[in-house]
Amino acid sequence: MSPLTDKVAASPGGEDLAARYSAPLLSYFQRRIKDRSQAEDLVQDALLRVIRASEYEVIEHPESYVFKVAANLLKDSRRHAVRHPTVSRAAVEEDAQGELDDRLVDERSPERVLDGETSLAQVLQALGELNELTRNVFVLFRLEHMKQKDIAALYGIAQSTVEKHVMRAVLHLARRCGRS
Repeated sequence: MSPLTDKVAASPGGEDLAARYSAPLLSYFQRRIKDRSQAEDLVQDALLRVIRASEYEVIEHPESYVFKVAANLLKDSRRHAVRHPTVSRAAVEEDAQGELDDRLVDERSPERVLDGETSLAQVLQALGELNELTRNVFVLFRLEHMKQKDIAALYGIAQSTVEKHVMRAVLHLARRCGRS
């Protein structure tokens, strides 16, 4: 058994599934992406998803279901790659002149540091101009990543009121910090 199918085979019915679909899935993914290790990871993910789904329901058309899962994984993988681009190893190796360093590292010049400190001071001042409830709601939502329904429960207000406080704060910050 290959390392690719170890996890899948450990699941009930996983050995049959892995034996039947590993090679066709690998071929499917490799035709669409060039990285073999990523294709192998996607095969394993697809097989695991199918096994998990089969625990809860009977899959009437397993072949079409397997490849539907594979197509969705491929879409998710491409979406993730667009949202979170990485620098490829080949690009780093081809960079003989050190040009890549300029794109990877932000320059920390004194002017840039001063601009950042000035912007931060403006934001803090603008936040200080808000009433306490609006400021607290904004900080909890935007900086602490608290859900609006949880903020509403904390303050005993409606979720729509939380949304209004957040919008009020965002608009105020945009006006005060010159991003309107």
